[in-house]
Amino acid sequence: MDFTIASILALDGITNGAIYALLALSLVLVFAVTRIVFIPQGEYVAFGALTMAGLQLGQTPLTIWFLLAMAVAVAGLDLWDGWRAGRPQPLKVLRAALLPLAIGLLALWAAPQKLPLFLQALLTLAIVTPMGPLVYRLAYQSLADASVLVLLIVSVGVHFALTGLGLVFFGAEGSRNPSFWDASFSLGPLSLSGQTVIIIGTSIALIVMLWLFFEHSVYGKALRATAVNRLGARLMGISSTAAGKLSFTMAAFIGALSGLLISTTTTINYDSGFLIGLKGFVAAVFAGLASYPGAALGALLVGLLESFSSFWASAFKEVIVFTFILPVLLWRSLRDPHKDEE
Repeated sequence: MDFTIASILALDGITNGAIYALLALSLVLVFAVTRIVFIPQGEYVAFGALTMAGLQLGQTPLTIWFLLAMAVAVAGLDLWDGWRAGRPQPLKVLRAALLPLAIGLLALWAAPQKLPLFLQALLTLAIVTPMGPLVYRLAYQSLADASVLVLLIVSVGVHFALTGLGLVFFGAEGSRNPSFWDASFSLGPLSLSGQTVIIIGTSIALIVMLWLFFEHSVYGKALRATAVNRLGARLMGISSTAAGKLSFTMAAFIGALSGLLISTTTTINYDSGFLIGLKGFVAAVFAGLASYPGAALGALLVGLLESFSSFWASAFKEVIVFTFILPVLLWRSLRDPHKDEE
């Protein structure tokens, strides 16, 4: 180990940590607003990366049909709930289903067209992002006021369901996407690729945009209010259902974007997202599932720990990373003991 090797490992750790930071922020967001430990966050990473890989081959990814099927299922469920409550609202249900249906139909036409790389990335984000609120409506909305433990069990079920569907959609073979920028830069002993610049720059830009969203927009303040006090937010006219759907939409977008970024540096399989998302979860736990700056800092620590562990003990790098959660949990329990179930 010398300064050159340490610099290369640090750069690699910061690059991976930037991806983990995005996932950690989305996990903190979802938990703060809905009290859901969103285990399936990693599946959005895999769906984004592998949908992009299918578009690269000129194929029609099955995620498009999955989006259309979920949109139809949600519309039918909303119609049933309205009819059972004696207040059917078919026009409202149709307006809600119009966007995902339109995106799905547009994607069916555009998928075989061999679009440029940037447009394929935008199409992938358009396909995967609407899955967030649809998953929330199908799996979580009716249980929104359940305990954290019940919501965690539902998350485990959703994770296994999406992982199985990922195997059906993409098969067992992994895929790797081309780089968005093939440039190369020299910085002392380091060789900085254009894709690394994109990953770090995108992560910083998205973190800044999230800060601006929560600090200076009405919707962001509504999410913050729901996170602080769900009942108080309801009394002030803020819909907890709408807040939950919005948080899941943002989580799906961040997951799909993370998949596009990381799939240019490593091969992604249908089940790779779970391990990547779990590292984001370790970073989120470092922040107590409550602090956005703490989550970003924890993600950088996880990335650096993983990078240096791969040099010293590559066979045990995953064990070392996930063992990191134990002293963090012990420190947090001693620092801030909780007396209630939450």
